[in-house]
Amino acid sequence: MNLQRKPHLIAFYLPLAAVLLMSPAQSQDASPQRLSLRDAVRVAMKRNPDLSTARLEVNRSDARVREAWGNALPAVDVSAQYVHMIDKPVTFFPDAFLYSFMKDIDSTIPKPTGKLVPVSFAPGFSASASLNVRQILFNGAVFIGVGAAHIYSELARDLYQAKQVETVTKVRKAYHGALLAHEALELMRSSLRNAEDNLKNIRVMLKQGIVSEYDELRASVGVENLRPMVIQSETNFSLATDNLRNTIGFRDKDEFILTDSLSFQAIDDAILSRAEALVLESNPGLSAVRRQIDLNGAVVSAERSGYLPTIAAFGSYQYQAAKNQFNFSTNDFYKGSTVGLSLSLSLFQGLQTRARVEQAQLEQRKSEEQRVSLERTLQTGLHSILGNLKQARKRVEAQGKTAEMAERGYKIVTARFLSSAATQLEVNDAQLALTQAKVNRVQAIYDYLVASADLDQLIGRLPGYLLETEEK
Repeated sequence: MNLQRKPHLIAFYLPLAAVLLMSPAQSQDASPQRLSLRDAVRVAMKRNPDLSTARLEVNRSDARVREAWGNALPAVDVSAQYVHMIDKPVTFFPDAFLYSFMKDIDSTIPKPTGKLVPVSFAPGFSASASLNVRQILFNGAVFIGVGAAHIYSELARDLYQAKQVETVTKVRKAYHGALLAHEALELMRSSLRNAEDNLKNIRVMLKQGIVSEYDELRASVGVENLRPMVIQSETNFSLATDNLRNTIGFRDKDEFILTDSLSFQAIDDAILSRAEALVLESNPGLSAVRRQIDLNGAVVSAERSGYLPTIAAFGSYQYQAAKNQFNFSTNDFYKGSTVGLSLSLSLFQGLQTRARVEQAQLEQRKSEEQRVSLERTLQTGLHSILGNLKQARKRVEAQGKTAEMAERGYKIVTARFLSSAATQLEVNDAQLALTQAKVNRVQAIYDYLVASADLDQLIGRLPGYLLETEEK
């Protein structure tokens, strides 16, 4: 096919070829996203479905407050009606009754026979319009309902805060877990490189006759033993990043690089000293239970209001007209207006009100029991977390010194081995001790950070940078 003779085909294929050529380049240029802990938390706060549901519940509770206030405001409605009587209804009267009224008007009216005569008084056409107003003056359920709606709104906010704190804690644990897996992977790779370097040195020394073939065999076995550990660490890191990806709401194809490091961050001693008081004051779950107790108390009062009367004021303004022909004019309409008060009081409903009050009281007592049980659980959890923090901090300090000594010992024994003053077994032991000391240190840091996240969740504390974002 000669494309020069078909310019319209050239105009079609050239853009298509450009797209096909540029697509691989663009995909290759796409680089993984740099992800810090702050970024991970902020993304999770936007994408977490449980948080979105809790946020919608807060909006719904605000709407319920407005609805409760609406019950206390006046109710105004307008109605209009037009009626055309196709077949008029009739009323039957004895003809003697009609004869007594009509004999003086119409002398030709026949004498009564005792029969019933159908008579219709309904007009053929009628029209009316009215304006009605009703205002509750006293109703216990209405006014208590306003307060209950406000309590429910605060309860929804407590639950939303609890879900926020829970989400942040999950993200922090997942992020630190990914950092721990990365640190472990780097340690295994570093140990493998050290073992490979040691094997190279031994092979050089073996050629020189300085070491025996047994030393080379032990070094080779040490290298091969480390390879599956590196592979396992790579798998653990992949699983940890997948867990982080799912926790913050990333898609499977979203790639990222962790920018933070697994570093020790001590908690302020002032927070630790006030931790028990802060749990009772600020724990969102405990606050939600207290709101539930208040809400159940409002329900008890609302049910008791069934014993009280309802007083309301009402008024209406009406225009109406009726004719036998459809030829209404403004002079045919007559106005009417009424105002008044109404009182209603339930005298007996089969003891239903009493039963509903009893049920509401039992629900309130259940909430009280839940509060006491939750306070005990929180205090027990707090003591465990504080113990974990104290233990992890001591381990971090101790393992830091241990890692320094193990690093120094490995360098010394390596130098001695190169000078034929140490055996391969001593080198292997020093390398194993160094790796174990570093692993213990990063594990202690991770345990401290996890306990720190648990403590923040327990006292209901959100990161400062997240609060600043919400204020903006």
